[in-house]
Amino acid sequence: MEKIKMTTPLVEMDGDEMTRILWKMIKDELLLPFVDLKTEYYDLGLVYRNETNDQVTIDSANATKKYGVAVKCATITPNAARMPEYNLKEMYKSPNGTIRAMLDGTVFRAPIIVKGVEPYVKTWKKPITIARHAYGDVYKATEMKIPGAGKAELVYTAADGSETRELIHDFTGAGIIQGQHNLEDSIESFARSCFNYALDTKQDLWFATKDTISKKYDHTFKDIFAEIFEKEYKEKFEAAGIEYFYTLIDDAVARVIRSEGGYIWACKNYDGDVMSDMVATAFGSLSMMTSVLVSPHGYYEYEAAHGTVQRHYYRYLKGEKTSTNPIATIFAWTGALRKRGEMDNIPELGVFADKLEKACIDTIEAGKMTGDLALISTLENKEVLNSEEFIKAIRETLEKSL
Repeated sequence: MEKIKMTTPLVEMDGDEMTRILWKMIKDELLLPFVDLKTEYYDLGLVYRNETNDQVTIDSANATKKYGVAVKCATITPNAARMPEYNLKEMYKSPNGTIRAMLDGTVFRAPIIVKGVEPYVKTWKKPITIARHAYGDVYKATEMKIPGAGKAELVYTAADGSETRELIHDFTGAGIIQGQHNLEDSIESFARSCFNYALDTKQDLWFATKDTISKKYDHTFKDIFAEIFEKEYKEKFEAAGIEYFYTLIDDAVARVIRSEGGYIWACKNYDGDVMSDMVATAFGSLSMMTSVLVSPHGYYEYEAAHGTVQRHYYRYLKGEKTSTNPIATIFAWTGALRKRGEMDNIPELGVFADKLEKACIDTIEAGKMTGDLALISTLENKEVLNSEEFIKAIRETLEKSL
């Protein structure tokens, strides 16, 4: 077949460790033979991030603003152990955090459902998409250890020098305090991203906080969502036949467990961090979880929800074959290609993305899979393949459909 032509590049953000190895395999076997791939390449591997003092991460985010669509490989957020391993100049921040802040985006994560990998929650039949606010709260908190008796206060000093104070606690002994913040602009962007994504995917949207306890902080989230929905989205939702509703986070958890899925669940930053892993695990595997960063400004960045698979990478360096699951990384590419096709009016890209995703699912449902899926699959005749064999098996399935 003739290769599918692209007109506008994707922003390609390469990554680290085992996922970097898979990245090249996926391109060589599943993309380049079929698509005349145009990308603007940025190496977000820790080695090059260190060489550029992390400027490459900023450059990649700016390129995403320019071209609108990016696809990202998993990357390392270094801890103390990584400093000597990579001879780092500093303990660099999460590249995902930098990109999210620059694009003003919300992260949407949804499981990939295949026959034989049954959800642990028996009522779940459709994917549950977690929308996670990607700014503030505990992730930008300021913390302090309190050594002994004393008074802790929140103090706001206005531009004119006037002060507002709220007592946190009168300590009679040692303790700890934490100050969190958020921005109304960021919450508004979060709300609009959620409403737009619900309209794009024709799914109901749930939003949940704990406003009965957090009467100012969480209540502000609730109020902003309600105001934007009433002014800008209520009629659009009615026309699309979908629903938005707010509930408390504990009620939402109970509803989720009793539901059959098929909706978007919007959460504040920490709630989304926890619940996305819970939903991924309960559906079967974090390696079968898609992730897309959606900005209300029209930028999209697709990636796998999992990390760099460090343990497999160390085995790979020893020359051992690994059975690392590439599905979420493949779906990052298909998501980006589909969106590029939508934006550039190239339907062939969307058709190819659909066929590649179906080839992945059909290959697994035919019993050919990586070791992580074999451990949880209920299929009877399973063949465990290493990463390279599995990607080649997907290509074989794909070629039959083209």
